[in-house]
Amino acid sequence: MAIEKVKTYFNQYGMADRVREFEVSSATVELAAQALNCEPCRIAKTLSFMVNGHAVLIVTAGDAKIDNPKYKAQFGTKAKMLTPDETETLIGHAVGGVCPFAVNEGMTVYLDNSLKRFETVFPACGSSNSAIELTIAELEKYSDFTSWVDVCKEWDTSV
Repeated sequence: MAIEKVKTYFNQYGMADRVREFEVSSATVELAAQALNCEPCRIAKTLSFMVNGHAVLIVTAGDAKIDNPKYKAQFGTKAKMLTPDETETLIGHAVGGVCPFAVNEGMTVYLDNSLKRFETVFPACGSSNSAIELTIAELEKYSDFTSWVDVCKEWDTSV
């Protein structure tokens, strides 16, 4: 199971005990916010796209939506999300539990600027009922991200 891969990944940093598993689903931003009793904007959702024949992950705030013109300006192509089957095969996690940790070899991870307004965020941990609270610095470190990008719209800048 992908959550076991993520726990093993975090175990090497002494952080596996910070992975939280819920009795309820956290597969969507709304469900995760309910399970964690936090604002939906603090859920760090991980979206999977195909860019020039390669799967990439973009981690965004829960209230952010992909802005197609910004995305095209950043990546030189139209935003094309992976199908659920492609996501599980190429990323290593199923939709609902996709996260930037313990992913398949060669994965490129980007963090969207919509996350920078928070001290901590809650990304999933490989299953549809898990999460971990990380500071932005921890998210940068453990996601092994490539760069920050600005590809989202409609997020609340006053938070």
